[in-house]
Amino acid sequence: MPGMIETRALRKVYLAASRKRVTPPRGTATPSGGTRAASSPQQSGEIAALDGLDLEIHEGEFFGLLGPNGAGKTTTIGVLTTRVLATSGEAFVAGKNVATEEVAVRRRIGVVPQRPNPDRGLNVIENLLFHGAYFGLSHAVSMQRAMGLLELFEIADRAHAEVEELSGGQQQRLMIARALLHEPRVIFLDEPTVGLDPQARLALWDILRILHAQGRTIVMTTHYMQEADELCDRLAIVDRGRLLALDTPSRLRLQAPGSTLIDLTIEGDCAAAASLCRRLSGVQRVDEASGDLRAYSDRGGELIPALIHAVEEAGCRVQNINLSKPNLETLFVSLTGRKLA
Repeated sequence: MPGMIETRALRKVYLAASRKRVTPPRGTATPSGGTRAASSPQQSGEIAALDGLDLEIHEGEFFGLLGPNGAGKTTTIGVLTTRVLATSGEAFVAGKNVATEEVAVRRRIGVVPQRPNPDRGLNVIENLLFHGAYFGLSHAVSMQRAMGLLELFEIADRAHAEVEELSGGQQQRLMIARALLHEPRVIFLDEPTVGLDPQARLALWDILRILHAQGRTIVMTTHYMQEADELCDRLAIVDRGRLLALDTPSRLRLQAPGSTLIDLTIEGDCAAAASLCRRLSGVQRVDEASGDLRAYSDRGGELIPALIHAVEEAGCRVQNINLSKPNLETLFVSLTGRKLA
């Protein structure tokens, strides 16, 4: 399938608020004519939100960017929607360069932000008509499309309601309708279900499935494992601005170590306990973080007595034990050493 979106060595560096701007080293030319930042240690006071991100997203694909807060998901969306200027590297949407052809890019994309941001001085239908006028659509065309979208999203009866009268889920549907009104080729959704109750979240999933079935290219950021697993054709797991894994949800689950994850909450020297647990036969890997030990094993629960004994031998005490099967979160923890949420 042809690439609808592509990033090449994408990098975005922010400066700490109390620091003066540091001139970055001169980049070197790439074969495609862009610039790639020279390899050097990160400057003191700089924060790399994106650190050499390479992605290719296919036409008609539902693509997910999965990662915790601060992973670089929103910055990636910001660059691809022309709202954030990359420090180096290149990005293309529908064949257009986001840095040099930003107007053409904006005509080809629809954006649904993290939080609904309609014009609260306008009612529902007026919000959509105003958006259509912004893209040069006639009133008749905008009205026809707006009512069709409101019908599709089951809020046509709220067409003349004030925005404040809508529930959170209804406002998010309005945002998706607004993003679709000018018939973009790509839809970007940045954490679209944050703050929604479970019922509204499931209803929004149904809408996204409809859009996907229509052949639209959808890019969604999320930190909800189930959401990513249920909706996306492929997932990119990112953290600290770097790509850690990229594949279908089912194939990513197979990359998780071991057949069982054993979580132990302990009291005492976590590092000493982890060291002894790593010596046990049948333990593939042990990670430690904030008083937790995560042991990966193919022997399942039969290792629990040995793990408890090792923890106690280190002078610690086990407070809680939890067993689970490998999933996307297991893979994420194994790659980053921390939980997603």
